[in-house]
Amino acid sequence: MKGLLGRKLGMTQVFTIEGNLIPVTVVEVKPNVVLQKKTKEIDGYEAIQLGYEDVKEQRSNKPAIGHAKKANTAPKHYIREIVADEMMNLEAGAEVKADLFKAGDKVDVQGTSKGHGYTGTIKRYNAHRGPETHGGSKNVRHIGSLATTGRNNGRIEKNTPMPGHYGSVTTTNQNLTIVKVDTEEGYLLIKGNVPGPKRGLVMIKTTVKPVKEVKAPELISYEGTSVEEELEKVSETINAELAEEQAEKDAAEAAKKAAASAARKGK
Repeated sequence: MKGLLGRKLGMTQVFTIEGNLIPVTVVEVKPNVVLQKKTKEIDGYEAIQLGYEDVKEQRSNKPAIGHAKKANTAPKHYIREIVADEMMNLEAGAEVKADLFKAGDKVDVQGTSKGHGYTGTIKRYNAHRGPETHGGSKNVRHIGSLATTGRNNGRIEKNTPMPGHYGSVTTTNQNLTIVKVDTEEGYLLIKGNVPGPKRGLVMIKTTVKPVKEVKAPELISYEGTSVEEELEKVSETINAELAEEQAEKDAAEAAKKAAASAARKGK
């Protein structure tokens, strides 16, 4: 397993040369610095401690400054540990960039979900509203019966859906595909959505699922060519697919006519 830290910037879309649209999340990946290497001999387990985004020394404290100096770097705003057996060859002070991954890799992305504050059961658990017609019960958005399962002692069952704080929890979206890696600009394009708001911190790790890699889609690139040329390539690909489908239909129709003709001759 391997991993790094980044910031979610938002979502956009890219196109493959076949003309397929892929919704992607843009994750900014600045260089991660290895602050510490945990080993079984010293710490009892193996892990890599990564630091992300510099903090001014006057806004940090002496322990954080001293810890960062061991890796010859500035204090970091975010410090996370990753149990990454594929990264144990790195030493303190090494930089981890976006090229740690490649297009086609399957990853799990962990982040803090959007916070919605204190909400009712309708928003928190998708509950139904009460009746509103003819005066109703005046209990439109209230939680309603707590269903004490026949008891009369007022005991509320555990895990009963009730109003409360919604969101702002650590969550992970699994088995996502990396569509593009750009080390120079420092970003990843990940297919689908990832947890958290814009500018939220995310941790990208190799997926725990069995399939770790798939074939990367070939995206349209506008570097060194005009948009018209790229659109022409897409049009050629689509026309070729349509021609193939039409040829299959014609072949099936011809076979059907030949079978009908043979049946008539047999009679």
